[in-house]
Formats: sequence, C-alpha cells, structure tokens
Amino acid sequence: MTVALMLSILAVFYVAVIAILYFTQRKDKPSFDEYAVGGRSYGPWYVAMCYVNSWWPGTVFIVFFGLAAGPGVFGFYGLAYSTLGVAAMYFMATRAWRWGSRYDLRSQPELLGLRFRSRTVKVVASAIGILSVFPWVVLGMQALGEIFRTVSHGRWSLTTCLLIGLATIVVRQYWTVKMGMRGLIMTDMFQGIVAYGFSAVVCLVLLTGVTGGPVSFGTLSHVADSTLRVPGDGDHYGPLYLFSLIFTGVVGSLCWPMSFQRIYTASGVRAVKAGTIRTILISGVFYTLLMLVGVAATTIPAVHNAPQSGWFTLLQDWGGTWMLGLAAVMVFAASMGHIDGSVQVCGLQIANDLVDSPRRPLSDRSLTVVAKSSMVVYMGLAAVIAYFTFNMTRLQLLAQISYQSIVQLAVPLFLGIFWRGGNRYGAVSGMLSGFAVAMVLTVIYPDDIRVAGSLTGGVIGMAVNLVVYLVVSALTGQSAEERAHVDEMFAAAAAPAGAGTRSDEAGPAGDPRKAAHA
Repeated sequence: MTVALMLSILAVFYVAVIAILYFTQRKDKPSFDEYAVGGRSYGPWYVAMCYVNSWWPGTVFIVFFGLAAGPGVFGFYGLAYSTLGVAAMYFMATRAWRWGSRYDLRSQPELLGLRFRSRTVKVVASAIGILSVFPWVVLGMQALGEIFRTVSHGRWSLTTCLLIGLATIVVRQYWTVKMGMRGLIMTDMFQGIVAYGFSAVVCLVLLTGVTGGPVSFGTLSHVADSTLRVPGDGDHYGPLYLFSLIFTGVVGSLCWPMSFQRIYTASGVRAVKAGTIRTILISGVFYTLLMLVGVAATTIPAVHNAPQSGWFTLLQDWGGTWMLGLAAVMVFAASMGHIDGSVQVCGLQIANDLVDSPRRPLSDRSLTVVAKSSMVVYMGLAAVIAYFTFNMTRLQLLAQISYQSIVQLAVPLFLGIFWRGGNRYGAVSGMLSGFAVAMVLTVIYPDDIRVAGSLTGGVIGMAVNLVVYLVVSALTGQSAEERAHVDEMFAAAAAPAGAGTRSDEAGPAGDPRKAAHA
C-alpha cells in the first residue's frame, strides 16, 4: 500500500507535466529554429525558471545535500559559485543575446565558430561541451534511479529502477522533439515551482520548528565542530582546493551550453537580465535553505551515516509516507527538467554543430531526426554509466570532473566576446591543449593535486589554455578580413536592442553561417 501511494503521487505529477505539454502545443510543426531556441520570444520569469531547471539537477537533493549532511558546511561552496556565476552572466547577456538574434545563432559553439570564422572552433567547442554535460546526465539518471528505489522500498532492482527512470525521460523527450524548446520552457515553470518552490517551503517549515520536526534552526547550534570546517582547514587538503572548486564553478557556469541556449530563448536583452536577477533570487533562497537543513541533519545518525539518501530519510522521519512521496516528487521534478534540458542541448549541438556542414547541409527535418537519434543514444550511454557508478562513494567527483573540462571553453569564449584580439588558431590550439592537460591531470589526480597546493587539473589546464591562446594568436596574427569581421560583430553588439532584423543579419562580413563554417 505504501509503494502504491508513492507511485500514485509520482504519477499525478507526471500526468500534470504531460497535460501541460498537450494543452500548450501548437498545431503547426515547429521548425528547427523553434526546436532550438523557441523563437526567441520568452519573458524573464520563463527564462529564469528555465535557467534554474538547467542549473540545479535532481542530484542536488542527493549529492549536494549529501555534502551538507556528511562533511557539513562544505556543501555551501555550490552557493558561492552558482551565485557569482549567474551574476556574471548578467554582464554577458547584452552581447550574447544581440549576436544570437542578429546572426540567428542556435548554440554556444555556433557563436564561437562565428566569432573566429572557423568550423573547427565550433566543432571542438561543441565536442567539449557535449562531453562535459555527460557526467551531469549520469548524475541525473542516478537521481531517477534513487527515486524509484526509494518509492519501492528497495524491492526493485537497480536495473529496474534505472530502466523506469529512462522510460519516463524518453516519453518526456517525445514532447521535446514534438514541441521543441517551447515544450521545455512550458514545463520548466511547473517543474521549477514543484522542485525548488515546494522544497524551499518544506525546508523553511522544518527549520522554524513549528511542526516539531527532527531538525530546526536551533539544531544548528548543536552540530559537531567538524561539520563547520571546509577542506583545507586543518585536514589533508591544501589551501587552494576550495578556491579551485569555486573558481572553476564560477567560470564553468558561464560556459555551459545550456546557459547560452537559455539566453537565446529570451525576447530581448532586458528579459535576459531580469531573468538572471530572478535566477539568483530563486537559487539563493532554495539552495541556502536546503544546505541549512542538511547541516542540521548531521545530528541525525541515520542521515549522517548515509548522507546521499538523507533527504528521503529526513522527510520520511518527519512526515511518513506522504512526505516521502513529496520528497520523491521534488527530486523527480528537478531531475526531469535538468536531464531533458541537458540532453536536448546536446542533441541540438550534435545535429547543428557536428553533423550539419556546408558540404552536407541538412534540412530542418533531417536536423530534427539527427538530434532525436543522438538524444536516444546519449541517454542510453548515460544510463549504462549510471548503473556502474551508482554506489560510488563521492558522487560529487563526477560533477567536479565535468567542470575541469567545461572551463576550457572560457578562454576563447570570454576573450572572444570582450576582446577583439585572438584568432582561430589560438582558439583551437588553446582549447585542445587545455582540455588534454586537464583530463590527463584529472585521471591522475581525480580530486586535487597536493603538490600544487590542492589545485585541480582544470585550473592548471585553463592556465595552459590561456598561454597557448595568446602565444599562438600573437604568432599567427589576424588578417584584414578577420579584423573587419570582428569589428562588424562588435559594432552589432553595441547597437541598441531591436536595431536591425534577421533579414539584414549578414552585414559586411557576409552570411554568418557560412562565416562560421569557413
């Protein structure tokens, strides 16, 4: 009866999501541009909730809650880098959106390909982005598996739980392909309210102690001293470990392909900036309350001994089956939004950036078919890896590894957006060398490099990336044609919002898509 009740709660939520998709779909078949960026027509609240869903996966209730319920205040490092990173996006919004609108850009790698007039730059950036997102999809699949293992009280096998989770996402992806980005945005609003709004209210009620729950604000004064220390404070970590995590988090947050795609869906620069401010507010309140509950829960032996399932343990102890069912729905809502958005953007990049080319241009129908097929394969691989790493002790290492690679996009991305120097040779050689160094060091030192003060491989790789980018660009220089192209792009970025239309996108540098393929 208990299992049936919790499955019913999940089913009601899932049916509501499908109903929203059904009633908000359009009769006309979406073009690939609609599939990719939703027609660039959405306001700040839609942008904000879509951004939050792409930022906080369901595993935040498992991995990051586990950091707070296990090590303690270390879990707050996620708040530091997410707030700073999203705030920095505010300052990139103007150029990113204006270039996206003027040149009809669909993805972040396409922007880099256009900026450096190079298909190779676009392909390398897209490949790095796709590989970097993969660990997060794995974590999302594990979160789904944990949900169904929890609601079945461990009666279902891990394989069964993962297959059921995969099936729910496949059904959800059918609507993503059918409706495009519009389907994601419509459901992200609902899923975000359930995942982050409801959980924030639950955490606040718990902490105030009005219901006599197992933890409260008062509990925080009784936590062990060890939970109030961060890595590097008297343990084996060096002084640069926490800096490395926050630094790669801040820089990486601006490099995720999902972030730029959310910018491109907005109706204008103001919508992007207003959405960014709302994102900071939603994320800050939700994550702070969640971490405070996690730290307070370190006083509960059952939670502290198994911190990665602590969210479910705590809420079941507090409110029984009904509250456990609600806890599962929150994780389910966050997982669906994040996995769906991540897989969608990877499918888009595979079709738009890797397969499509001037030599073999694809129609809208072919692009959609390639994207759909890629998404199925991508999710299948993630499910397999999720199975073999499900019981990994420190799951946050998967998230940290993804950041070591994604930050290698930062050098050409940031310098390309804000500086007129640099060229395609510097961008490609910098990304490849930085990625190679970061991955080699991460394989050898998956957590930190003690001899370097506990720096991570990603930070060292990024330093190599920067040096190679500057040196190679200086040695090869820019042609007059390249300088004219960059000047035209910077002039477009400085133009008032709404200046120009997509009919005059090509400008003096010629057709933007051909320039990116050059």
